[in-house]
Amino acid sequence: MTAALADRLDAALPQTQCTRCGYADCRTYAEALAAGSATLDRCPPGGAEGVARLAALLGVEARPLDPAHGAEGPRGLAVVDESWCIGCTLCLKACPVDCIVGANKRMHTVIDALCTGCGLCLPACPVDCITMVEATPGASGWAAWSAAQADEARARYNARRTRLEREKRENDERLAAKAAAKLADLPNQTRLTDPAAIDRKRAVIEAALARARARRQEA
Repeated sequence: MTAALADRLDAALPQTQCTRCGYADCRTYAEALAAGSATLDRCPPGGAEGVARLAALLGVEARPLDPAHGAEGPRGLAVVDESWCIGCTLCLKACPVDCIVGANKRMHTVIDALCTGCGLCLPACPVDCITMVEATPGASGWAAWSAAQADEARARYNARRTRLEREKRENDERLAAKAAAKLADLPNQTRLTDPAAIDRKRAVIEAALARARARRQEA
């Protein structure tokens, strides 16, 4: 029952993944709403209409947005100043929907149609070369967004999470394989003649293997 309600609440959220609600993403916020551990007034991108949608699903009265989480306003669009961009790739890592493209030490740019206006790339940029401009002057909340855009943003966010989890798993597996190879080769290293030194190194490698296995299980 709670999971089904969380699905409906998640579908009513704009999927900007901006974290202004205080949760890691829109889905986590929806689950907290369904569990009764969060209030429905914490989503500025959804605006007043978004609060009304959540209230209808929860069977409670709507309320004004909590100003502690921001105010409703036009949807933003991130713009990279090409003359200042140093190609550090930090904004790429910060973007929750992979709408920034570029390479290390090369200029980055934002795919306008995919930007959710979350603003998470701004604090990530070390040279302040990213600014937010109004993409929908005079329109805010769901008047500045659509269900189709929300669905696409959700899909891109989930695809990004899947990719990051896969990359982390593959990296952990490479580290574990490298550590295992070193452990297997350890007795043949004649330069290590001190049994205590060998035991210490073996313990370090085994600890690394244990951490890698634990990360794989968490993923």
